Amino acid sequence: MALLAACGGGQALRPAAPAAQAWPAVAPADPARANAVLMRAISLVGTPYRYGGNTPEGGFDCSGLVNYVYRDMLDLRLPRTSRELFAMPHAPIATDRLAGGDLVFFGSDGNVSHVGIYVGEGRFVHAPSSGGTVRLDRLDGHWWRDHYRGARRLLN
Repeated sequence: MALLAACGGGQALRPAAPAAQAWPAVAPADPARANAVLMRAISLVGTPYRYGGNTPEGGFDCSGLVNYVYRDMLDLRLPRTSRELFAMPHAPIATDRLAGGDLVFFGSDGNVSHVGIYVGEGRFVHAPSSGGTVRLDRLDGHWWRDHYRGARRLLN
């Protein structure tokens, strides 16, 4: 899991970890913008991981994927690292209030080192590690549940 550290480290926060549960369907504040983000993120599943990557042609790391999707679909410029994304001045979102397009953060030892885009039903899109590809995973998966650090909503 040290490979996830490539996405950045930093601020400590330890909310309740998302346990196996029925995930409530929370409507995003702006469904059209959220749908654009989700469709683009899901279309990138299978793209190779590359440390520092931020394009479909060159591959993605976790924060490069988030940056690309939000820039491509909404012309929104975001901080480059997962730590900087987590530090953005947006209110934390409880796991039972997650909506499509929210950013979900992970880390260990009180640091944030990984980010993904929540798509609904407890799943998120992310670029997990060297040798891997962009994929969908579940928040209540063993590693993700134990390393969950919180969520932020960009689409208000």
